[in-house]
Amino acid sequence: MSAKLKQLEEILAPIVEGLGYEFWGFEFHSRRQQSMLRVFIDDAERGVGVDDCEKVSRQISAVLDVEDPIQSEYTLEVSSPGMDRPLFRLEQYEAFAGHQVQIRLRMAFDGRRRFRGIIKGIEGADVVIIVDEHEYLLPFDSIDRANIIPVFE
Repeated sequence: MSAKLKQLEEILAPIVEGLGYEFWGFEFHSRRQQSMLRVFIDDAERGVGVDDCEKVSRQISAVLDVEDPIQSEYTLEVSSPGMDRPLFRLEQYEAFAGHQVQIRLRMAFDGRRRFRGIIKGIEGADVVIIVDEHEYLLPFDSIDRANIIPVFE
């Protein structure tokens, strides 16, 4: 994580947690004219509704206006992680052991960049997944994006 993204996380997490929600993670996509800051919040007991997102969005917006960590224009979006929740931290992979996941790496590992399998857990700084009965240890720092795959029964 770059220093700028780390600084952003250090601003966002206390705001979200101070309002009583779990700071699930965030994405920041920078484009030429407009950037996007997407913040994910969770509440395991109640779930997250539109009113929750609006409340958090207002507070984040007020703080970011003062702190000004993003130099360009940006759109702020606050949402729940959803059923296909993205995974941002190692402990989230551990919490979702046994679930199906889709992972995209920054660079190829063992000849591929995309993996779809079952999370086995973590080992040190590696995410362990099972793909077609083959175990892969993927370095956490090499993961570009990962999402839980919802299972409907």
